[in-house]
Amino acid sequence: MSHIAIIGAGITGVTTAYALARRGYRVTVLERHRYAAMETSFANGGQLSASNAEVWNSRSTVLKGLRWMFSRDAPLLMNPRPSWHKYSWIGEFLRQIPNYRSNTIETVRLAIAAREHMFSIAEREHIDFDLERRGILHFYATRKEFDAATKVNALLSEGGLDRRPVTPDEIRALEPALHGQFHGGFFTESDSTGDIHKFTRGLAEACVRLGVEFRYDTSVQSISEAAEGELRIAFAHESQTDTESFDRVVICAGVGSRALAAYVGDHVNVYPVKGYSITVCLEDTKSQHAAPWVSLLDDNAKIVTSRLGVDRFRVAGTAELNGLNRDIRSDRIQPLVNWTRTHFPDMSTARVIPWAGLRPMLPGMLPKVGSGRRRNIFYNTGHGHLGWTLSAATAEAVAELVASSMPNLMSVKPARKRTGLPVNV
Repeated sequence: MSHIAIIGAGITGVTTAYALARRGYRVTVLERHRYAAMETSFANGGQLSASNAEVWNSRSTVLKGLRWMFSRDAPLLMNPRPSWHKYSWIGEFLRQIPNYRSNTIETVRLAIAAREHMFSIAEREHIDFDLERRGILHFYATRKEFDAATKVNALLSEGGLDRRPVTPDEIRALEPALHGQFHGGFFTESDSTGDIHKFTRGLAEACVRLGVEFRYDTSVQSISEAAEGELRIAFAHESQTDTESFDRVVICAGVGSRALAAYVGDHVNVYPVKGYSITVCLEDTKSQHAAPWVSLLDDNAKIVTSRLGVDRFRVAGTAELNGLNRDIRSDRIQPLVNWTRTHFPDMSTARVIPWAGLRPMLPGMLPKVGSGRRRNIFYNTGHGHLGWTLSAATAEAVAELVASSMPNLMSVKPARKRTGLPVNV
């Protein structure tokens, strides 16, 4: 049986392992942490949000970024210290502005396709991940913000998303716990939320039941050609270095994907865009009633929320271009706490758990899903702020590509219908 290595046990790596194991492959996942989902898949905003599929490559985003550069609590912050990786990424990002419309529409379509894959996996494997299918409400304080959102909505609709405008009265009816004055909003009933960490860990357990081997505390040192078209991976585990050969390798390593791609001659310009979240512990009945159940997105503040069960409320946002820096900065956490107090004044923020994670972003905001220069290297990485939303679909797409590259494998599973999802984007 052909042996496939997957590098990375975040949401994209584990969904890829699952898709390949279901097709009958022998799969080994290499992960440098002790457990699955310990980096970007640990405490994100929780939204499964086709309605947040607008890519960032627009002139309006660039202008906002320039205005925010010198404000430490701004939604977007860039460390101006020179870095070739950072400035080369920004250059590629700017060159993608002409593709803003097409990339947004493609992202919407991919997000919608991913939705049913995610739900079917959770149902099949009985994964409890605090799923709430109550929709996502975007709200806007001014007419100018709402008019800009209306233009974005036209693109989302073209991609197949049903997202309807709502009045201030409808906003209050949809989420009575929300305080504030609003001009209007948009509501996407088909969107949902959940705990990415719980889902990924639960799916990793399902993968083990399917025969997938997870090697934790294992850091990949290099990837090189081996005999007869195989790839040799050198890795370190518990201070010991070893090598092993595989028929195919799928790189799902988040912000580590760029360095791994360089080993095999590929340019995968993933940049770590840091985001922050807080998890508000709802420890009393009053706070539990005062916290919202409908997921929210404040477009002006670039903040999203998710209710994770009865006793947790997740608030996430901001983007920081500061390299491989995982520091949790108080001046970036405090705006999330202040926003929470403003909009939910009856909810206690006495116990708040802060977190920071690095989103793996490609300049065009679409993930790299497909093969590299070598026929035995594949990628499922660079999902940015939508890894949770897109992962179930991109895993299926890359699994189909791997399967088509090894037509002689006798799979234990019947042939599956192709998804028709885009690859090599």
